[in-house]
Amino acid sequence: MEASSTSLKKIKFGKLKVVRRRLLQRYEHQPFISCLAGFYSCRWKRYQRRRTEPGKCCCKTRECVFFPLLVGAFCFSLVFLYMWGEAKNDYNNFDWYNYGNLGFWFLWSLVLLIVAAILFMYITLLLVLAMCLLAEGQQLYLHWSHKIGTFLVLGFSITAIFILSVLWGDQWKTVRLSFQMDRRKESCIAKRGACWGWMGAHLSPLNFGVVGGFNLCGIEEESCGKITAPYLHIGAITIMVLLSWPMALHAIRADKKVVQVIIVGPYLAILLFLFLIPLGMYSPCIREVGTLGPKPALIGHRGAPMLAPENTEMSFQKTIEHGADGLETDVTISYDGVPFLMHDSTLSRTTNIKEVYPNDTAQNAALFSWDALKELNAGAWFLKDKPFSCMGSLSRADQNQAMNQSVYKLSNFLRLADSQNKLVIFDLYRPPEKHPYRNSWINRTLEVILNESGIRPHLVLWLENDMRSFVQSVAPGFQQTVGSKAPVEDLLMDNIVKLNLAYTEMSSEDIRKYAEANITTNFYVINEPWLFSLAWCSGAHSVTTNAVHMLKNLNQPLFLMTPRQYNIMWILTDLASVLLISLIFALHWWRERSFSCCAHEGDPMLESGTYNKFRTELSNMPTIMA
Repeated sequence: MEASSTSLKKIKFGKLKVVRRRLLQRYEHQPFISCLAGFYSCRWKRYQRRRTEPGKCCCKTRECVFFPLLVGAFCFSLVFLYMWGEAKNDYNNFDWYNYGNLGFWFLWSLVLLIVAAILFMYITLLLVLAMCLLAEGQQLYLHWSHKIGTFLVLGFSITAIFILSVLWGDQWKTVRLSFQMDRRKESCIAKRGACWGWMGAHLSPLNFGVVGGFNLCGIEEESCGKITAPYLHIGAITIMVLLSWPMALHAIRADKKVVQVIIVGPYLAILLFLFLIPLGMYSPCIREVGTLGPKPALIGHRGAPMLAPENTEMSFQKTIEHGADGLETDVTISYDGVPFLMHDSTLSRTTNIKEVYPNDTAQNAALFSWDALKELNAGAWFLKDKPFSCMGSLSRADQNQAMNQSVYKLSNFLRLADSQNKLVIFDLYRPPEKHPYRNSWINRTLEVILNESGIRPHLVLWLENDMRSFVQSVAPGFQQTVGSKAPVEDLLMDNIVKLNLAYTEMSSEDIRKYAEANITTNFYVINEPWLFSLAWCSGAHSVTTNAVHMLKNLNQPLFLMTPRQYNIMWILTDLASVLLISLIFALHWWRERSFSCCAHEGDPMLESGTYNKFRTELSNMPTIMA
């Protein structure tokens, strides 16, 4: 009798499992889950998928090992894409570097950006699919083709980051600038930390929002944030809110407290870090109204190389047309002593020397006579190679003018600058060995500046450091400029009035320190509006740029906001996310509690019901089985 009763229970229990499986198939989001599983694991049929039972692992051991690789591939691809996106300012330098090694011009920088974006979107799609499957309680099984793709993304991202770090490590400084982390961060953290401590002791939650108009503790000049702070902060918090759905589902369904802690603990730690991360950032663009300094002056880098062939008369004319305050160039001395404008050591990139002197393409530019240089075309390459990815289409008149550009003499360049009252700054290249002017290159350049060009001395920013004392004695009117940071006392001793620094050395503290000694600061080469905005907010006096035509139209810095605006955005974002995450956890808790109440006590198979209608039919199962 007992055996018969046990047998009957097993039969009923088997029927119960069959009915439950059919009801799950009927009431779950069948098309939605089919698409998710199909794209993620190529399992398009229902019977090929497995549902995760409450409190159980979301996938098999092999998939549990691979899932961190998927997350790692996403993180590394995100890091590389962000790094390469911020490196856009220097794409031309990257392409020029490859030109020097490969011998032909191509926009490798743009190709690399496109590849990085495609790989990131691919791995992000896989991760989103995985999160959606977890949210629906489905087991993860990544198809082997996607696993190969994940390894490819991971390998590409790590290799690219490593190679760029070795060959082009300065780009990490650009990333640092985008987050604006510098020495003042510790001071900022200390001030905000003291501020929070004071408020915790003296303020209640009710009067917190109105104290100081949200200007926390009066931190104005050292407001904490980053150049893109509000937007990156909101983006990260939004991702955490979306992740709260699967996190809450699996945490509440877990049958052990330890499992719940393992799931929720790291999530809450990351969330708390994101809530408090603005305490440790600094941005000069978060400042009170009326404290922003004047817009930095613009110096055309080799003229306007996005609009005309670099270092040509047309290029400098375009710079002047767009309202630049100064002109930058590079000076080389020909074999017969004529200073001319040329950046590269050879003539192969920016002239047609391959057609005119095919046997001398690798020869140093300074070893040609001026008569030979005059025969070269210095503009046709510009229309053929299109050296900048953001170049606009030129008019027919501009194309014709570019096609007829020649190598430009220093004396003509200086006359043009003087006639338009423009500052000039140039890198002066010493001629190679066995050059007639190897040891008199500075004297010859000074002769052209002072005697042949007629430019007013105060327009010349003299950058060359060799024989500086001699230059000051024969041309006391030059504005002495140096290309590296040094103690203020040393700079004043050498009569230095301007620093010419790479933008990666930008520091608002140093700018202010030198300005107090009447030493201005110029940064090169800044093309991107966000970098120019940072230089503007930091107090830079001028920047050298390839994009005078774009930066001239910028009326105020990007990301400029008051401390009140930033703190309101920061606090509201945190509060809104806390509210949404709390509601999501509460919703899952309520739903699971409701389902468990409808289930028969002792029936473990009923604890994860899906919908109200499903619960209604589930409660009628004893009648069905009877």
